[in-house]
Amino acid sequence: MSVTVIGGGVMGLCVATELQGRGIPVAVRDEGPGPRACSWWAGGMLAPWCEGESAEEAVTRHGLGAADWWQAQGVPVARNGTLVVSLSRDAAALDRFARRSRGHRMLDAEGIAALEPDLAGRFARALFFADEAHLDPRRALAILSDRLGRTDSVAGQVIDCRGLSARDALRDLRGVRGEMVVIRCPEIALSRPVRLLHPRMPLYVVPRGDGVFMLGATMLESDRRGPPTARAVLELLSAGFALHPALAEAEVLELGADARPAFPDNLPRIRRAGGVIHANGLYRHGFLLAPAVARMVADHLQHQTRPEFMDADHD
Repeated sequence: MSVTVIGGGVMGLCVATELQGRGIPVAVRDEGPGPRACSWWAGGMLAPWCEGESAEEAVTRHGLGAADWWQAQGVPVARNGTLVVSLSRDAAALDRFARRSRGHRMLDAEGIAALEPDLAGRFARALFFADEAHLDPRRALAILSDRLGRTDSVAGQVIDCRGLSARDALRDLRGVRGEMVVIRCPEIALSRPVRLLHPRMPLYVVPRGDGVFMLGATMLESDRRGPPTARAVLELLSAGFALHPALAEAEVLELGADARPAFPDNLPRIRRAGGVIHANGLYRHGFLLAPAVARMVADHLQHQTRPEFMDADHD
């Protein structure tokens, strides 16, 4: 058996990597990682417990092994946890987040300062998810891509991982637009992603090293894939300023936007249609769930299993 994977975003690369690791001949039909892929703009947070605050239980359960999978592929993974904070006026939001999630402990101001000295004195309480992690998405994509063969043709079993571009075959796939900003601010240092429960724009700040941070991300029911709007950029930067005033003087390095592929329940799908296997619908959980979905696809091919995220056949 040979396999052609169409699509070189995080889903396609994870599927191809998993198959190759099991000794199955596989080639990827794609130009390689770049800004046309939604995963290029991702935050790279491996945060199953945080995501469980609003996502289905399956997201947490299948996301728990993501950090180990990425690390096994040689991708650097920072296992420093996640910090969730709120302004004093939004204390109820932090309490609500605590009730709806697991895997955390509450910190006081002293505990926050011990973890993130540059946030000392800014927040009275925080939730610390010690077992979460993050990675650099673009570096992760490059590491996987460099090990895989490329093809301009299609042969053998075809696995379609084209994200939102697969709507020609997946009629129930929709776009959820996300916008992000990359800044440089050497005046502050963070060791882990920090989520601010802001009333207008819930924000996450992901450290990239050398004073570089990603600020994200909007969640709009839209399939528009153009540049970010001025409103989105303003909201993200304003929320960043609420996290730490030094971010107001940051240098803006990059603005980006794309549309996440999602099904109606925001869970991924593995679907057979016309002899093609589709793996899609990662929503906002690309780097968190792609390894689990890739394992399911590989198990289905090798052992004819019917994995949890598999739809009824559409052949």
